[in-house]
Amino acid sequence: MSNASEKKSNSVSTFFSAVGNIFKVIGTTFVNGDWKTKISYLIMGFGQIARGQFLRGGAFLAIEALFIWFVSTFGGKYLSKLGTLGTIETYKKNRKTVYGDNSFLILLFGLLTLFFILFLVICWYLNIKDNAKEEELIKAGKKLPGSKADFLSLFDNNFDKTLLALPVTGVFIFTVLPIVFMICVAFTNYDATHQAPSKLFTWVGFANFKNLFSFASGGFGSTFVSVLIWTLVWALLATFIDYFLGIAVAMLINKKGIRFKKFWRTCLVMTIAVPQFVSLLYVSKMFDNAGIINGTLMKLGIIQSAIPFWTNPTLAKITIVVVNIWIGIPYLMLMATGLLMNIPADLYESASIDGATPWQMFRHITMPYMLFVTGPYLLSSYTGNLNNFNVIYLLTGGGPKSMSYAGGAGGTDLLVTWLYKMTINDTDYKMAAVIGIMVFIVTALIFMNAYNFLPSIKDEEGFQ
Repeated sequence: MSNASEKKSNSVSTFFSAVGNIFKVIGTTFVNGDWKTKISYLIMGFGQIARGQFLRGGAFLAIEALFIWFVSTFGGKYLSKLGTLGTIETYKKNRKTVYGDNSFLILLFGLLTLFFILFLVICWYLNIKDNAKEEELIKAGKKLPGSKADFLSLFDNNFDKTLLALPVTGVFIFTVLPIVFMICVAFTNYDATHQAPSKLFTWVGFANFKNLFSFASGGFGSTFVSVLIWTLVWALLATFIDYFLGIAVAMLINKKGIRFKKFWRTCLVMTIAVPQFVSLLYVSKMFDNAGIINGTLMKLGIIQSAIPFWTNPTLAKITIVVVNIWIGIPYLMLMATGLLMNIPADLYESASIDGATPWQMFRHITMPYMLFVTGPYLLSSYTGNLNNFNVIYLLTGGGPKSMSYAGGAGGTDLLVTWLYKMTINDTDYKMAAVIGIMVFIVTALIFMNAYNFLPSIKDEEGFQ
């Protein structure tokens, strides 16, 4: 506990130290800088251009000019309404629709403007640091690199920045901005009755989070707890049953004396070759009340009425876990086959000479090695199963439906499938965003806490 608190305090002190150093650089550079540097505080790139670095200075100046143009012609009007998300309602006049504010666009472009402001601040700071660096070079009697040298450095010393510019921009546009947008939606009343542009939606603070944890009538509390528990149990069963059975199957096939090894592996790999979208939908129909399994059992007289594989919540969950075994074992079998071949045979021979039983060799040699090597995969597989949309939705659609569940949740819904149904079926974007945040929190907490307990992390050289 003391080590954890020390690391936390060190991280906090490092952060504030870094912030303090930034302000120190800004103040010191302004006080000690020449007139060119001081003007660069207002006109980015002026110092560089005045010193003959036209390409570098022009880039800073272009960024500032682009920002001024963007804010004055486009972003500023959305940023000014970000606090209210719009006040002018859409209405009809003389049978014509007069559109007012669009809360969706206000939120989206308002956030984009804020990010642009943050980007400008970063560039402004880099501009100041660059001016300070240039002054130091001049005082040392060194020559500043020209525009040609700056351009060539983009493909030499700074090639990493050139190469990462496009991917980083893509990550920001398609990952960071949507995530921040979703988080913001969780604090609004954006739903079916507040659809932009016909209706405005606005900020509601933590009302949606209170609703998620409310156990009163109309609250989501009991449904959220039930779905969360099933999500955690499902991920645990789907991960560890497949893991241990996959290892067992690999050991069985690799055992001396087993014939037709390639044939058995091929049979198992066939489930991987067929797309899950096809196989899971087919299996869903097989276990239906009118499916081939119930039909065959009824014709043989084994059962009198159809077994409710998908209409009984408990039986549906058991069936899902069993079907997932059929899907998951081949992956683990292939992985375990390769890893088992890398375990030194001398270990087993030595253990056998010492009188160890097969179970003892499995427990003290095979499993420690497998857990050491596959620990990170096991953790990522667990967190992946927390968000395993395909198996649940293609088999049951999250059903069976229950009147006791809020938000359209079903008996087998995971948090991620519940989120999807709430978005697509109910257009309840605000609660879907809240659940999306909870999915992230649950996944992150499990991953961060379990990661440090992995054998390969605790003892990296244990099997060297």
